[in-house]
Amino acid sequence: MQMILTLPFSPPEAKKKNLPLIIEKAKNRYFPAYEKALKQHGQGFLVGNQLSWADVHLLEAILMVEEKEPTVLSEFPLLQGFKTRISNMATIKKFLQPGSQRKPQPDDKYVATVMKILKEG
Repeated sequence: MQMILTLPFSPPEAKKKNLPLIIEKAKNRYFPAYEKALKQHGQGFLVGNQLSWADVHLLEAILMVEEKEPTVLSEFPLLQGFKTRISNMATIKKFLQPGSQRKPQPDDKYVATVMKILKEG
């Protein structure tokens, strides 16, 4: 998540270089590990038999990567099911609706404001 969180604040050449790296790591390192964990646990959650912080964190990571690469979960059926199941829980579903408190990806104006503040500070 750190890689995708800092991407908007990277110089343009770094963005061009790092986005494919982020997608590659998600598809080849992180998502296979989570797919395996879901399969081994067999409960529909990462730990235990109810929603935990780990599930929320994974859902947010999935959503952030999908905003950059919509087909990133195409090879991960358990993660697809996990995303659907967790996203449809009433409180999560409400949080994901437009106009909720979930923050959108930073746009150019937001990035420029942050960079200006950091330079002045």
